[in-house]
Amino acid sequence: MKIEVHTDHPSFPIYAGVVLGTGLGALFDGIVMHQLLQWHQMVSTWYPINSVENLRLNTFWDGIFHAFAYVMVVIGIYLLLRIPHKYDQWSVFCMCGSLLLGWGLFNIIEGTINHEILGVHRVRESVPADEQFLWDMGFLGWGAAMIAIGVLLIATRRTR
Repeated sequence: MKIEVHTDHPSFPIYAGVVLGTGLGALFDGIVMHQLLQWHQMVSTWYPINSVENLRLNTFWDGIFHAFAYVMVVIGIYLLLRIPHKYDQWSVFCMCGSLLLGWGLFNIIEGTINHEILGVHRVRESVPADEQFLWDMGFLGWGAAMIAIGVLLIATRRTR
């Protein structure tokens, strides 16, 4: 029995997934464990959170950590976006469209539930109370615009 290997479609670029996964994992750690759960901060073993100065130092290094994570995500996305140009496996339209679609859905869902239904927070709480609803609606409108553009980009690629 002979096994055939098809080379007309190159394999997924593992290196790009690793870079992107690193950035996303770092963001999850920084956001969930450092900030939300407050299990630790970047240098809290070296500088325990027992003074304002140590808190400032930890916050600074958490910021450096988040900057690293952000850069990794950007590099990972860049590497993934190079693939369609090199192999025509993916479409930049579909990739950007799907990113916009996801971001827009997040805005709509989070904005509707947290801002309007639960009232957990407002988009901009520092403005007068009668303007806060307008900021919330602007946030939802921004999400709807991203969804529309994302769907348009995906549909554009699929019709080519």
